[in-house]
Amino acid sequence: MITLWTLLLASGIIALFWMSRIVADAAKRHAEHQAKQLNVQLLSVACKKWRPGIVRGGKPGIKSEFMFEFCSDGNTVYQGSLQLENERLVKIDVPPYRMG
Repeated sequence: MITLWTLLLASGIIALFWMSRIVADAAKRHAEHQAKQLNVQLLSVACKKWRPGIVRGGKPGIKSEFMFEFCSDGNTVYQGSLQLENERLVKIDVPPYRMG
């Protein structure tokens, strides 16, 4: 019986890790798309926080917030944020920035 619980726990941890990697890849794609739209250079994308939860539609998933840094004039770095539910972009915040 302990073996079964151990396998279930290990499977759950692996599934959670796998899903977090999928969400991180989606955040990078969303940040790249936003940088292309704004005509700025994307510098980095990092996970600020994530947690398991119930997403829209009532299904279990991962709610996360990612920060992305971009540069518009070659000197100044700006930070925006992306909020995702699983791979779906829910909200994006981009600060005012100087056009280069």
